[in-house]
Amino acid sequence: MLNILRHGTPTDRPALLIAHGLFGSARNWGVIARRLSDGREVLAVDMRNHGESPHDPVHDYPSMARDLAEVIEAQGGPMDVLGHSMGGKAAMVLALTRPGLVRRLVALDIAPVGYAHTQLPAIAAMRRVDLATVGSRSEAEARMGADPAIAPFLLQSLDLQGRRWRLNLDALEAGMDAVIGFPEVAGRFDGPTLFLSGELSTYVRPEHRARIKALFPGARFARVKGAGHWVHADRPRETEAAVRAFLDA
Repeated sequence: MLNILRHGTPTDRPALLIAHGLFGSARNWGVIARRLSDGREVLAVDMRNHGESPHDPVHDYPSMARDLAEVIEAQGGPMDVLGHSMGGKAAMVLALTRPGLVRRLVALDIAPVGYAHTQLPAIAAMRRVDLATVGSRSEAEARMGADPAIAPFLLQSLDLQGRRWRLNLDALEAGMDAVIGFPEVAGRFDGPTLFLSGELSTYVRPEHRARIKALFPGARFARVKGAGHWVHADRPRETEAAVRAFLDA
């Protein structure tokens, strides 16, 4: 079972399940999850091979969708589901394969398509940290030699006391093609769906809309002004407001 951070208490409204993106964790969603929990229970999970969730050699979307289904079934589902990037693709596969478990779906800055970019350089940067000798996060950052814009985010997964990464780097590296791709999935999800994107991001493009509508006929589209791919980090209040309005509709 995935590690779960719970916010709020159960109510007569469906709970909200939040699935983070690659290299992230449930903790990244703490502020927004707490604010959204004022009227419902919110469950943020560490995806497999991330945070405090189990490590597994398989890292693909059918497996991640099954993990999410297990959480929902254990809570007595169905739930509203929000996923960012990798978590958004996992949430989409869940909705397509187990539509009865999903009430409303929010896909945050991601489309059900394959992408050409890779995150292998980030994994290589993390591997440059000598876990046996590193003494501080600043030292780790210097050894990584990563883009200063992403290094602090990656370092959130460094457990200095345990001298480990909370990320299964081997599995993520082996599964990178699956992560940047999207599986062939039969079926469609007819429930309410919001594709919420960052205004400055190029992850959800006009040419993706036909594919999105074929799989999610009820899809609506919105953008958060001034936000890039990490929409919830760039504009947390605006992201929360857009998600809340959609879930409460």
